[in-house]
Amino acid sequence: MRRASNPRAPSESAAAADGSFGRSAMRLVALFEALAKSEEGVSLAELSTTIGAPKSSLLGILRSMVALGYMEHGHGLYRLGPKSFRLAADILAIRRFPNLVRPILQDLAAKSGETVFLVVLDHLARRITYADIIDSANPVRYTVPTGTTRPLYVSAGGLMLLAYQEPTWVDGYITGTRLEPLTARTITDPAQLRERLATIRREGFSISLGETVPGAAGIAVPIFNADGGVTAGLLIGAPIERFEQELPELKRLLREATTRVSGIAQALVEEKGAPRD
Repeated sequence: MRRASNPRAPSESAAAADGSFGRSAMRLVALFEALAKSEEGVSLAELSTTIGAPKSSLLGILRSMVALGYMEHGHGLYRLGPKSFRLAADILAIRRFPNLVRPILQDLAAKSGETVFLVVLDHLARRITYADIIDSANPVRYTVPTGTTRPLYVSAGGLMLLAYQEPTWVDGYITGTRLEPLTARTITDPAQLRERLATIRREGFSISLGETVPGAAGIAVPIFNADGGVTAGLLIGAPIERFEQELPELKRLLREATTRVSGIAQALVEEKGAPRD
């Protein structure tokens, strides 16, 4: 009679898998760092010595990166590939975008007299982030610290970003998120939230009245990417009393501002796609 083998405990298997993945991730980062410092290329033996990892362990990672286009291999040397440089350009464009948009935010804040925000979508956290803020000069104003995050189902900015995502992503978000009230006006019914998102897409802007913070209101519009997607937008926030009186003018100012921002976004795309010498 054969005795059944004692399988490894799930926690032990998970720990081993995490350790293996962690080592591979660290080696991949080390490979990129080593190749980024060399124009001529680096041999497998040199990479093994520099990183302190066996050649056999690095070879599988290198072959995968070459197949994906992130690295190149020729004459016994490894170099960064075209996709690595494209990724670097994307990262730089993302970092430059807020700085390029800031003068438009400042102009919008001066003309509206209210606080202006550049809001972005954090896909992984499924939250809105207030990436840049120009405070109103008015002593009674609405503002939050730069870097603040909030759920997508509340606030004008969050609802706007949610409304313009792919339908399957929106479905997954609504079914997987507890719609807890932040104020008495917060939408907590999934069916009502879906209707609200459809209205935002139809009208092209999102308005929130006391749904996130009592007495505060906001209006947000999308910034469309080159592919038609939306991962950022402009938001104006103000006390409800002033907001309701200023709403027609705020809409007009936001339309002007998003036209200017879209021009910057398109210029970054064209610059990124332009051939390099």
